[in-house]
Amino acid sequence: MKRRIVVSLVFLFAVLLCAGLVGFNFFKEKMIADFFANMQPPPQTVSAAKVEAKTWTPSISAIGTARAANGVELAFETPGIVKEIKFKSNQSIRQGDVLVQLDDAVERSDIQDVQANVKTAESAFERARSLSSRGYGTEANLDQASALLAAARSRLARLEATIEQKALKAPFSGVIGIPRVDVGQYLQPGAVIASFQNLDSMKVDFTVPEQMADDVKLDQEVRLGLNATDLPFKGKITGKDPRVDPKTRLVSVQALIEDNKDRALLPGQFVHVEVVLPQEPGVITVPQTAVITSLYGDYVYTIEKEERAGKQVDVARQVFVKTGRRRGGSLEVLSGIQADQQVVASGQNKLQAGAAVKIDNSIDVTKLDAAKLANGQ
Repeated sequence: MKRRIVVSLVFLFAVLLCAGLVGFNFFKEKMIADFFANMQPPPQTVSAAKVEAKTWTPSISAIGTARAANGVELAFETPGIVKEIKFKSNQSIRQGDVLVQLDDAVERSDIQDVQANVKTAESAFERARSLSSRGYGTEANLDQASALLAAARSRLARLEATIEQKALKAPFSGVIGIPRVDVGQYLQPGAVIASFQNLDSMKVDFTVPEQMADDVKLDQEVRLGLNATDLPFKGKITGKDPRVDPKTRLVSVQALIEDNKDRALLPGQFVHVEVVLPQEPGVITVPQTAVITSLYGDYVYTIEKEERAGKQVDVARQVFVKTGRRRGGSLEVLSGIQADQQVVASGQNKLQAGAAVKIDNSIDVTKLDAAKLANGQ
């Protein structure tokens, strides 16, 4: 009997123990659920930027090729043997300086004979004119003497021109390149001697899409540079083709840069071009880092005040926006937000809609991104 009572008490104790453990687990889970339900996550640290209504300077971006305003490949018009080369590579040359002299000994020896013939023809013409004026000569004799004089002078002028062509002179002031001929070499007409360029002013040839052709005007300002983020050179539009290329649907445009004194631009160089268009006031802009692209569209996180647990806190709200043009580190916003609102500029990767945020602008990430763009990173 006693044994049966002891067994019953042990069994009852075990049941009560199990019931207590189960109840404790239910109580623990409820307390944990209540704790997490009422617990607010700590605010996420982000940097913020103000939505601004700026005066926007739109532009047309293009890629062009630089060339000298005056630049030629020097060549002779007449054949001959190179007698003397009077320049060195990269030498500055003044207009009219003799660069290469061909052998003209034969022509200079012939010119004395031709000059003598001219003097003889002049004497014969003067005699015929004198006789004709006194009535002793005929008009036919005078005409024949005049024709012989004209022919002699023509031969002299042709020979002098040939001698002149034997000396290659600089057509303008500039810088000459590497000589491509040697002393004693026989040259055919059109053989290139050297590249000759005036680097003080440059022309840039580029193209724009046909849809933007009407926005390009003569004398319009352009900015140019070797890097898309650094355009130190200024120029103006000097020409635009009156037709669209049917193959590329592009319009050819030419700009002139008058100040290239330091010769930073070289002919044939690849340059970035921006055609400056009239300014537009009141354009809504945000930093490019503030806009996130997703499958559903572009959006930003705006920062708004909200009361939580009796306190005013900053909260991130997801807002879809329609974006437009880009310039530098700024992006045009066509709809979705208004001026003077605040948007999250960095730290969005750890945010979700409705999350509390803490603003820390000790580091301006928009400037860091602009610096990276300038350095090509």
